[in-house]
Amino acid sequence: MIDSARLELPEFAPGSVWLVGAGPGDPGLLTALALHALDHADSVVYDALVDQRILALARPGAALEHAGKRGGRPSPSQPDISARLVELARAGHRVLRLKGGDPLVFGRGGEEGLALAAAHIPFRIVPGITAGIGGLAYAGIPVTHRKIASAVTFVTGHDRDGSVPDSVDWAAIARGSPVIVLYMASSHLGRIAARLVAAGRSPTEPVAIISKATTAGQRVLVSVLADAAAAAAAARIEAPTIIVIGEVVRLRATLDWLGAR
Repeated sequence: MIDSARLELPEFAPGSVWLVGAGPGDPGLLTALALHALDHADSVVYDALVDQRILALARPGAALEHAGKRGGRPSPSQPDISARLVELARAGHRVLRLKGGDPLVFGRGGEEGLALAAAHIPFRIVPGITAGIGGLAYAGIPVTHRKIASAVTFVTGHDRDGSVPDSVDWAAIARGSPVIVLYMASSHLGRIAARLVAAGRSPTEPVAIISKATTAGQRVLVSVLADAAAAAAAARIEAPTIIVIGEVVRLRATLDWLGAR
């Protein structure tokens, strides 16, 4: 338990909802506010990617409700999840909506916040370390580097229906972003890579695929853009993954602090 008074942390009031990022997996990456919420929540509504060690930090007696959404598997709908948050808050609970990574980076936290606002439920948004930054750091890959890349694009690898997002201007990203970080893109990596190469990206540009980032099961596969999808399939890289494309991947050879331990 943390000293809330010493840190002057805000009260987690009954009848309110906190939308909290749990980080990419390692419990050590939780924020003080996330730990504070776990100390006080009556109900914890959590995503599939929240590490079990983090759930174990919830206060004794807190109700834990799974609300994970995983591609291709039966999952609660987003409206149902939002309605459940409203229901629990109206019952007077301190409701912790615990989401992997950051709640607003491909985490549907914005949708849930809008639903809470429409229902006049008080809420707080607590940022978390997103996998596109924390996962890369645990793989020894800086998302930017002053001499290599001063811009980065974070992009989802699948649309609401599970296909490659047509709303994304892949050609513009290929031309304008030295570093591309792909979320939820494992199943479409070959097609995304083909679009990027067709738009002028080098087929030999380095790519890193990080599986189960920041956890004991973390694996990192380094390949090149043209071969990355086939290499991931051959290596049986498991989801969840975060994928980074760009010259910063080459720095892993020196900065792989975790693998060197």
